[in-house]
Amino acid sequence: MVAATAEFRRVFSAFDRDADGKISAAELRLCMKAALGEDMSAEEAEALVSSADTDGDGLLDEEEFTKLAVQLEMGDEEERCRGLMEAFRMYEMEGEGRITPASLKRMLRKLGSHQGIEECQTMICRFDLDGDGVISFEEFKIMMDA
Repeated sequence: MVAATAEFRRVFSAFDRDADGKISAAELRLCMKAALGEDMSAEEAEALVSSADTDGDGLLDEEEFTKLAVQLEMGDEEERCRGLMEAFRMYEMEGEGRITPASLKRMLRKLGSHQGIEECQTMICRFDLDGDGVISFEEFKIMMDA
Protein backbone atom coordinates (compact mmCIF):
# COMPACT_ATOMS: atom_id res chain seq x y z
CA MET A 1 0.00 0.00 0.00
CA VAL A 2 2.95 2.33 0.64
CA ALA A 3 4.04 1.97 -3.00
CA ALA A 4 0.48 2.60 -4.14
CA THR A 5 0.24 5.69 -1.95
CA ALA A 6 3.51 7.02 -3.39
CA GLU A 7 2.20 6.36 -6.90
CA PHE A 8 -1.08 8.17 -6.16
CA ARG A 9 0.91 11.08 -4.72
CA ARG A 10 2.99 11.26 -7.90
CA VAL A 11 -0.12 11.15 -10.09
CA PHE A 12 -1.83 13.77 -7.92
CA SER A 13 1.15 16.11 -8.34
CA ALA A 14 1.07 15.61 -12.10
CA PHE A 15 -2.68 16.35 -12.25
CA ASP A 16 -2.32 19.42 -9.99
CA ARG A 17 -1.11 21.66 -12.83
CA ASP A 18 -1.14 24.91 -10.85
CA ALA A 19 0.46 23.26 -7.77
CA ASP A 20 -2.18 24.64 -5.40
CA GLY A 21 -2.67 21.29 -3.65
CA LYS A 22 -6.08 20.79 -5.27
CA ILE A 23 -7.31 19.30 -8.55
CA SER A 24 -10.10 21.11 -10.35
CA ALA A 25 -12.45 19.53 -12.86
CA ALA A 26 -10.56 21.40 -15.62
CA GLU A 27 -7.22 19.97 -14.44
CA LEU A 28 -8.78 16.52 -14.27
CA ARG A 29 -10.04 16.81 -17.86
CA LEU A 30 -6.65 17.96 -19.17
CA CYS A 31 -4.78 15.18 -17.43
CA MET A 32 -7.21 12.46 -18.46
CA LYS A 33 -6.70 13.52 -22.06
CA ALA A 34 -2.90 13.67 -21.70
CA ALA A 35 -2.48 10.52 -19.62
CA LEU A 36 -5.07 8.22 -21.14
CA GLY A 37 -5.99 9.87 -24.42
CA GLU A 38 -9.59 9.96 -23.22
CA ASP A 39 -11.81 12.96 -23.76
CA MET A 40 -13.90 13.75 -20.74
CA SER A 41 -16.71 16.29 -20.96
CA ALA A 42 -16.82 19.18 -18.51
CA GLU A 43 -19.97 17.64 -17.04
CA GLU A 44 -18.29 14.26 -16.54
CA ALA A 45 -15.29 15.89 -14.88
CA GLU A 46 -17.52 17.97 -12.60
CA ALA A 47 -19.54 14.87 -11.65
CA LEU A 48 -16.37 12.89 -10.90
CA VAL A 49 -14.93 15.68 -8.76
CA SER A 50 -18.28 16.14 -7.02
CA SER A 51 -18.54 12.42 -6.25
CA ALA A 52 -15.26 12.49 -4.31
CA ASP A 53 -15.33 16.04 -2.93
CA THR A 54 -15.99 15.44 0.76
CA ASP A 55 -15.36 19.01 1.97
CA GLY A 56 -17.62 20.62 -0.62
CA ASP A 57 -15.06 23.03 -2.08
CA GLY A 58 -15.51 21.76 -5.64
CA LEU A 59 -11.89 20.55 -5.75
CA LEU A 60 -10.04 17.37 -4.92
CA ASP A 61 -7.30 17.43 -2.32
CA GLU A 62 -4.75 14.60 -2.24
CA GLU A 63 -6.79 12.46 0.16
CA GLU A 64 -9.99 12.85 -1.88
CA PHE A 65 -8.11 12.12 -5.08
CA THR A 66 -6.55 8.97 -3.60
CA LYS A 67 -9.93 7.69 -2.41
CA LEU A 68 -11.39 8.34 -5.87
CA ALA A 69 -8.48 6.57 -7.59
CA VAL A 70 -8.87 3.54 -5.31
CA GLN A 71 -12.64 3.42 -5.98
CA LEU A 72 -12.08 3.60 -9.74
CA GLU A 73 -9.40 0.93 -9.55
CA MET A 74 -11.72 -1.35 -7.54
CA GLY A 75 -14.51 -0.76 -10.05
CA ASP A 76 -12.20 -1.79 -12.89
CA GLU A 77 -11.28 -4.95 -11.00
CA GLU A 78 -14.94 -5.77 -10.32
CA GLU A 79 -15.74 -5.33 -14.00
CA ARG A 80 -12.80 -7.54 -14.95
CA CYS A 81 -14.01 -10.23 -12.54
CA ARG A 82 -17.51 -10.12 -14.02
CA GLY A 83 -16.07 -10.58 -17.50
CA LEU A 84 -13.89 -13.45 -16.35
CA MET A 85 -16.86 -15.10 -14.65
CA GLU A 86 -18.87 -14.91 -17.88
CA ALA A 87 -15.99 -16.50 -19.80
CA PHE A 88 -15.54 -19.14 -17.09
CA ARG A 89 -19.23 -20.07 -17.28
CA MET A 90 -18.91 -20.59 -21.03
CA TYR A 91 -16.15 -23.13 -20.47
CA GLU A 92 -17.51 -24.88 -17.41
CA MET A 93 -20.92 -25.60 -19.02
CA GLU A 94 -21.89 -28.21 -16.45
CA GLY A 95 -22.95 -25.78 -13.74
CA GLU A 96 -20.55 -27.29 -11.23
CA GLY A 97 -18.23 -24.29 -10.96
CA ARG A 98 -15.27 -26.02 -12.57
CA ILE A 99 -13.84 -26.63 -16.01
CA THR A 100 -13.44 -30.33 -16.72
CA PRO A 101 -11.52 -31.84 -19.63
CA ALA A 102 -14.86 -32.74 -21.24
CA SER A 103 -16.31 -29.22 -20.89
CA LEU A 104 -13.06 -27.72 -22.21
CA LYS A 105 -13.19 -30.08 -25.19
CA ARG A 106 -16.80 -29.08 -25.96
CA MET A 107 -16.04 -25.36 -25.80
CA LEU A 108 -12.90 -25.66 -27.91
CA ARG A 109 -14.91 -27.61 -30.50
CA LYS A 110 -17.47 -24.77 -30.58
CA LEU A 111 -14.56 -22.40 -31.20
CA GLY A 112 -13.36 -24.54 -34.11
CA SER A 113 -10.46 -26.32 -32.39
CA HIS A 114 -10.72 -30.10 -32.23
CA GLN A 115 -8.64 -31.30 -29.27
CA GLY A 116 -8.69 -34.79 -27.86
CA ILE A 117 -9.62 -35.41 -24.24
CA GLU A 118 -5.96 -36.14 -23.41
CA GLU A 119 -4.89 -32.78 -24.85
CA CYS A 120 -7.57 -31.07 -22.78
CA GLN A 121 -6.34 -32.87 -19.65
CA THR A 122 -2.83 -31.65 -20.42
CA MET A 123 -4.07 -28.08 -20.89
CA ILE A 124 -5.92 -28.22 -17.57
CA CYS A 125 -2.94 -29.77 -15.80
CA ARG A 126 -0.82 -26.65 -16.45
CA PHE A 127 -3.10 -24.47 -14.31
CA ASP A 128 -4.61 -27.05 -11.95
CA LEU A 129 -2.88 -25.74 -8.83
CA ASP A 130 -4.59 -28.05 -6.36
CA GLY A 131 -4.20 -31.19 -8.51
CA ASP A 132 -7.90 -32.10 -8.59
CA GLY A 133 -7.98 -32.49 -12.39
CA VAL A 134 -10.28 -29.51 -13.01
CA ILE A 135 -9.97 -25.71 -13.20
CA SER A 136 -11.73 -23.68 -10.49
CA PHE A 137 -12.60 -20.02 -11.01
CA GLU A 138 -9.56 -18.95 -8.97
CA GLU A 139 -7.31 -21.11 -11.15
CA PHE A 140 -9.05 -19.73 -14.25
CA LYS A 141 -8.26 -16.16 -13.14
CA ILE A 142 -4.59 -17.09 -12.72
CA MET A 143 -4.60 -18.79 -16.11
CA MET A 144 -6.08 -15.70 -17.79
CA ASP A 145 -3.37 -13.51 -16.23
CA ALA A 146 -0.58 -15.79 -17.50
